[in-house]
Amino acid sequence: MILWQQPVLALLIGYFLGSIPFGVILTRIAGAGDLRQIGSGNIGATNVLRTGRKGLAAATLLLDMLKGAAAVCLVGYLFGDDLKLLAGVGAFVGHCWPVWLKFKGGKGVATLMGIVAALSWQVGLIYALVWLLMLALTRISSLAGMAAALSAPVASFFFGRLSMVPMALGLALLVLWKHRENIGRLLRGEEPKVGGSKTAPAADEPL
Repeated sequence: MILWQQPVLALLIGYFLGSIPFGVILTRIAGAGDLRQIGSGNIGATNVLRTGRKGLAAATLLLDMLKGAAAVCLVGYLFGDDLKLLAGVGAFVGHCWPVWLKFKGGKGVATLMGIVAALSWQVGLIYALVWLLMLALTRISSLAGMAAALSAPVASFFFGRLSMVPMALGLALLVLWKHRENIGRLLRGEEPKVGGSKTAPAADEPL
């Protein structure tokens, strides 16, 4: 195989695994309608929860994490550890900009968790703990997701996974960019909370 082919394949494998829109697929199979026409139209687990199907939301969350982890593990098995980071980048981009949905996807928080957990379980654990703690303290899904994403490069550095730091930092910044509307609402004090009023404006979910 030509030298450049393996990195390209790693990115493509990651992209196509990451681009599987599990939220859209599961809600359609369950007869809950087109997820893109519900709530904010986001394809992540938080918007799936707006259908009233907690089981579907949990399954979407788990599958979005697993596809990120699967991309890293599969590429590592096929091509070795050196290309795992590229697979992770591909999976993240695939979730956020899936070709099947005209490049309108999610915000990458759950998929990023799967990616970093597959690269380092310690970093994945910190990511999950920050996510859950911030969600418990604030009940603001977007804030919890952004805090978790930002914890990834910090935890990567702390645990000596220096090769992960640039990727984790870059993807965390993309998570913030995808949440730019949420950040605006947070600054105005208008961001809805999980379990808040049904009449509150739909937020763009972070998953």
